[in-house]
Amino acid sequence: MALSPPPLIVAFVAASPKWPAALRVVGFSLGLCAMLVAMGAPRTARKECVRLANRLLGTGLPTPLESPASPWANRLRTSVYLAAHMAVGAAVTTVTCLLVFAAVVFPSVWLSGGGPVASFGWTIGVQHGWQGLWAAVVSAVCLALAGYIATGGAAALRVLAPVLLGHRPAERLAAVEQRMNLLAQRNRLAQELHDSIGHTLTASTIQAAVAGELMDSDPDAARRALSSIEETSRAAMDDLDHVLGVLREDQSPTTPQRTLADLGPLTERVRQAGAGLRVETTGDLAHLPATVSREAYRIIQEGLTNALRHSEMAAISLRVAAQDGWLEVELINPVNATARFRPGRERGHGLTGITERVRLLRGEVSAGPTDERGGTHWRLAARIPLRSAP
Repeated sequence: MALSPPPLIVAFVAASPKWPAALRVVGFSLGLCAMLVAMGAPRTARKECVRLANRLLGTGLPTPLESPASPWANRLRTSVYLAAHMAVGAAVTTVTCLLVFAAVVFPSVWLSGGGPVASFGWTIGVQHGWQGLWAAVVSAVCLALAGYIATGGAAALRVLAPVLLGHRPAERLAAVEQRMNLLAQRNRLAQELHDSIGHTLTASTIQAAVAGELMDSDPDAARRALSSIEETSRAAMDDLDHVLGVLREDQSPTTPQRTLADLGPLTERVRQAGAGLRVETTGDLAHLPATVSREAYRIIQEGLTNALRHSEMAAISLRVAAQDGWLEVELINPVNATARFRPGRERGHGLTGITERVRLLRGEVSAGPTDERGGTHWRLAARIPLRSAP
């Protein structure tokens, strides 16, 4: 009912009293329809209608998603809902007021000694004493009817709300796509966090063990190892801050995502952990597609983490080449099956994550033992196209 005065005022103004009766009806109807369409046209109108319906009627309608294919269809549906809401509200209010009025008048006349009650051309006599006791029954019935009518009006609007304010097929499809994109983003962030924290913990564990062994014999080397732990942990905190910034709805990412431009600091941290790492790069790595560069960085990070976990850290070689429309990443490290246990050697989800990243970019990946360099080595190779397949 709070929305009724503006369209009604405009409708009455549009129906000039100087016009004939039929023309006044037409003017009133056109003015009312024009005002309702104008009220339902703003994009926020439908959202507010959904919010109020959910709060007042308990409908549980989803948040509206404007469909580019038919935005005006949704706005017209909102206008129809406003008209229905106003009509139902006016009818319920009018009938309820009449019933409440009757519920008050009949007992009042009876208690005052009886008399006639005239309304709408009807006159009903209320007797005094026990003969007019029926007035109290009529009052109770009117109050009960008022409650039922109010409940029925709310039920009618509860049925109309999903029809006029609910999602159309295009909106349902957009909502499903939005949900899928959100889940994909969360999975990607979980994988990135796994790679970053896993690399940091592995490197820090190894460096802490090295620092403990060298604390007495070589204090300078121990201090360098502790300094490397600090730098590695700070980088992991930046990654964690970035992920949390994305997941918070009210904040944007605080740090840029790492790409192959950050390959130098990554390999330097691996060397500071005591690994013998040889890096060979070919091609222009600075101008790769952003997605390829970002995912390649994570692939290399996870591959180096696995190399630190499962090898003796000697003669690890990394080759990164951008040529002939492909980005090639090859990581080879020696594997000593009889080596003593090192913290962090448990099997994880790193290789699975690498495979998912490469396949998502329509690339090729292989991982397994190789005897190319003599002895037992582990080889990780990934090829990612620099251009999307047609």
